[in-house]
Amino acid sequence: MSFKKLHPLLKESLNHAGFETSNAFQKKVLPILKGGADTYVIAPKGSGKTTALIIATIHKLKAAAFEDSPRAIIVVKDKTDALALKEKFERFTKNTDLRLYALYDEYEIEKQKTEIYPGQDIVIATPARLSKLYFLNGIHLGEIQLFAIEDADYLGRNNAYNHMLRLSESLTKCQYVIVADEMNSKIKNYQNAFMSNARILYRNN
Repeated sequence: MSFKKLHPLLKESLNHAGFETSNAFQKKVLPILKGGADTYVIAPKGSGKTTALIIATIHKLKAAAFEDSPRAIIVVKDKTDALALKEKFERFTKNTDLRLYALYDEYEIEKQKTEIYPGQDIVIATPARLSKLYFLNGIHLGEIQLFAIEDADYLGRNNAYNHMLRLSESLTKCQYVIVADEMNSKIKNYQNAFMSNARILYRNN
């Protein structure tokens, strides 16, 4: 897939970051993500799958802020991963007005509610804190267009798997994406819930 088919502001960011074209795996993944399909993206580290998720998210949100409620949620393992992914996103959103927020456990939840309230477009969140904030009515998920789980291999730990199931039951229709190094039994079980019609993309397919 050529980057020429992406939103102009996103294409500009990619050019500035030195990305001239997608790699072979991204050429397979990006058209499906852009098309809105629920998708498992399964590939080893270094395959470019996280970058593909970032590109697809920014393109889906038209590289522009809109109203107050988050339109994309990306769930990660912990604070370190949340801040790292936020930094990766910022590499491609500098020339847009998209608002990014990292939501994690080691921070006062009342402050998080206050900081999210004025408006965020993309929230990168840890499972427990996202779940807690939602059930405290501290974050509105009614406008979510994309719900993704990044590096999902961790989902068997700390009740994260169940947090995702409960949150999916609270979401209206949106696109679900699960990104992982391997297809494990936990994430495969989501096919019985919100991933029932998902495409499964392996790098070696």
